[in-house]
Amino acid sequence: MSQNTTFSSQVTKNNLLPHALSSEDVMKSLKTSEKGLSELEVQRRQKIFGPNELVERKRKTIFHMFIEQFQDYLIYLLLAAIAISVLFGELIDAITIASIVVLNSILGVVQENKSEKSLESLRQLAAPKATVVRGGHIQEINSQELVPGDIVLLETGSFIPADVRLIEVVGLKINESALTGESVPVKKTTDALANEKLPTTEKKNQAFMGTIVTNGRGKAVVIATGSNTEIGKIAEMIQTAEEKETPLQSKLRGLGKWIGIAVIIICTIVFVSGIFFSAEKTEKVILDMFIVAVSLAVAAVPEGLPAVVTISLALGVIRMAKRNVIIRKLPAVEALGSATVICSDKTGTLTKNEMTVQKIFTNGQIYDVSGVGYEPTGKIYQNNVPIDYQNDDHIIRLAKIAALCNDAYLVSSGNSSTSSKSDEDTKWNIVGDPTEGALVVFAAKTGIWKEKIADQYHRISEISFESERKRMSTINQMNGARETNVKGAPDVILDLCSYIYKYNQIQEITEKDKEEILKANEQMTNDALRVLAMAFRELPPTMEDFEEQTVEKDLVFVGLAGMIDPPREEAKKAIALCKMSGIRIMMITGDHMNTAIAVAKELGLLEDATGKEISYTGREVDKMSDYKLQKVLEDAVVFARTSPEHKARILQALQKKGHIVAMTGDGVNDAPALKNADIGVAMGITGTDVAKESSDMVIVDDNFATIVNAIEEGRSIYSNMKKFVRYLISSNIGEILVVFIGILLGLPLPIIAIQILWINLVTDGLPAMALGLEPSDPEIIKQHPRDPNEPVITNNELLSMLTVAITMAIGTLFIFVYELRVAESILYLRSVTTDTSLVYRARTMAFTTLVMFQMFNVFNCRDVRKSLFKVKTFNWYLLAAVIASIGLQFVVIYVAPINFFFKTTVLNPIDWLVVTGIAGTVVIVEELRKVFGKKLSEEMEKRQMNFW
Repeated sequence: MSQNTTFSSQVTKNNLLPHALSSEDVMKSLKTSEKGLSELEVQRRQKIFGPNELVERKRKTIFHMFIEQFQDYLIYLLLAAIAISVLFGELIDAITIASIVVLNSILGVVQENKSEKSLESLRQLAAPKATVVRGGHIQEINSQELVPGDIVLLETGSFIPADVRLIEVVGLKINESALTGESVPVKKTTDALANEKLPTTEKKNQAFMGTIVTNGRGKAVVIATGSNTEIGKIAEMIQTAEEKETPLQSKLRGLGKWIGIAVIIICTIVFVSGIFFSAEKTEKVILDMFIVAVSLAVAAVPEGLPAVVTISLALGVIRMAKRNVIIRKLPAVEALGSATVICSDKTGTLTKNEMTVQKIFTNGQIYDVSGVGYEPTGKIYQNNVPIDYQNDDHIIRLAKIAALCNDAYLVSSGNSSTSSKSDEDTKWNIVGDPTEGALVVFAAKTGIWKEKIADQYHRISEISFESERKRMSTINQMNGARETNVKGAPDVILDLCSYIYKYNQIQEITEKDKEEILKANEQMTNDALRVLAMAFRELPPTMEDFEEQTVEKDLVFVGLAGMIDPPREEAKKAIALCKMSGIRIMMITGDHMNTAIAVAKELGLLEDATGKEISYTGREVDKMSDYKLQKVLEDAVVFARTSPEHKARILQALQKKGHIVAMTGDGVNDAPALKNADIGVAMGITGTDVAKESSDMVIVDDNFATIVNAIEEGRSIYSNMKKFVRYLISSNIGEILVVFIGILLGLPLPIIAIQILWINLVTDGLPAMALGLEPSDPEIIKQHPRDPNEPVITNNELLSMLTVAITMAIGTLFIFVYELRVAESILYLRSVTTDTSLVYRARTMAFTTLVMFQMFNVFNCRDVRKSLFKVKTFNWYLLAAVIASIGLQFVVIYVAPINFFFKTTVLNPIDWLVVTGIAGTVVIVEELRKVFGKKLSEEMEKRQMNFW
């Protein structure tokens, strides 16, 4: 039996979960007491449970990662090309190809090594020391020495050293953001909770390893150590998560395999048929045919493809960074473009994470408050008509209480928190609780600034908010006059009120008044607003006893304030864009259902009256089978009161249905879902280091619209990659046909291996990379996500490639044969049988024609459907790359000794006119194909015919 299983049985009693047990029963289960364990018992348990530390599985070495980069069909082909080049003494070819392979592998290792750092970030959360009670004595020990049953003392600033059950608390609050991503400290209790599976955020009587005490003190018993803690379980899930293969990686692997098979078949046919049809079967003939077959293999392998893909993705990373997206893993750039579902948090991602007062109720009226976020500007409306609130004493009185009974502050980048002015360059933020911050901003909108009024009305005492009391009170004094200002839950405050401030006077509160107040509260609550009531009471100047029984009675009710974290305006637009493009958005939040539904409606995620039919809670998910969950996900939009465990289940169910899922997260316990998602998206502002290390990309501004921008960029990058894949493969097919048909016709090699390599790596490489920098099509985000099973080369693209390749082959062979016939005529006139320079000239013309064909073809590849002359964007990089490639071709023709290595001869201006004229025909042919071949491609797709 595993240690974990044995331990689980120790901390349960009568099938009750640890949080459902009383603190006394937990200690009995662990055979301990408030005096702690004896040293002898500690040593015994340390042997059973081991050290309190995260266990690291054996990691891959850098060398192992490097070797793994070679496990690809395309790389296998390149390695074979290196070996054959060395065998035949072509060292320049071998070194060039080897450099590409090694560079590609190094980039792969760098990316993979980054993704292996999640556990290091988790370990940084562990406390180095712990204060414990052992044998009745308090002592400080290394946290690694803790065992289940140890009694731990907690105080403000302490890190929780293990998972513990609280047995004593005094005002204890713990910041669990490192684990859950929730920034508000959690008020803790020792009371037993319901005996049901609860998410981490609801286990109020437990504390978890890596979190920190922000207020109060406490005592706790250790119930889990090391890998059995919540963080330990997360570490295990992260380490066992399998690396995902993106759609492009899968397709390029399949393409490499297909190319490899094709190369072997074609080369074998050429080699065997060459020998078979040869008059002589000498060793020289066999060796010559082998060299020819190798030349064909070099022509078939797109040597530049791995490098161009990697460089294009790297350039995409730079473009993404300019749009607030940090890409941690290169393949994520492409995977973004195929996302079909985005599972997003609510707070801070779909909303502004800035609580805002939207409605107030006072003097029997409900008013709307304009303005969102922390900007202290806005108007107050009644029935959509702005009112002069400066002369409304009820609103001013409500704002005054909101400012005085408050511990938050409104601060600006210009340090103008006491100013009543706000300019466009001023950025406002809240220091303190977000709910209190909303009230401070509301007060500022009415002209009451917290720091000014706090100077006038000095706080001489306070009764702080407690979850049991559900209210807060401050006692303020001005010129000897004292008053209590109170805010809290409406039902609680109303029970304490004997009076109401109405019609500019204080009068006794009636049952009708209470009904009116409760009705307004219900109306605001139905709008998913969080509602607080505010009241005051004038105190005798001589009162010194500020106990709640004396200052919180016979209060005067003033009004209600309803607030919400408002949706981001840019998120609304982004969601509308996603709907148009067929990307599903699902909100997965830990917030209450009513709030989640209200925000979803405002964002346009929910359009029906209630939204209940397609909204579910975490507890409802717990009760669903995997099959039921998959059925529910067909229509589900909102999941509320969820935990990271629910996220993981939803993710798996969506992936089983064939979706490509982008999942957002910020807490440590989101890390497994981020790791397993097709695209894990961590938050840059609220995200923990562990979440970021487990993700594929980080959103710098925590904004949902940025995720959609990233998807648009990802689609653009994938589209561009398909363009250069189509360009490179069509060029290679053209080269294969030139060499293959030339051999079948019994001609000398039209182009030799080093010339093929030059085309594939240099003259093709620059335009291919420039295609990777094509400007984004403005309509690309409006298109539906591509089918993950769609081949990297569609029927239409295959037709285009074959059309182009055949045109290239015909044109190149035509000029090669023509030049050979001219050479034969010259030799005949000279009465000479051979002249190598004339063959070199014919080969140079063919070589240059093939290069120029590809320079024209690169413009064809900008769009497989639209006419070249209807493409609206212009790519200056492409024009520069084509000019540079032609310039390099001039170098290998005219510059010695380079032309000696490439076996080329000088061409005259007439030759260039001929070459350019023939090469330009590829544009005419492709334009005709776009017009007449479209129907053929559509028919093939309709009949589900696919060559790949």
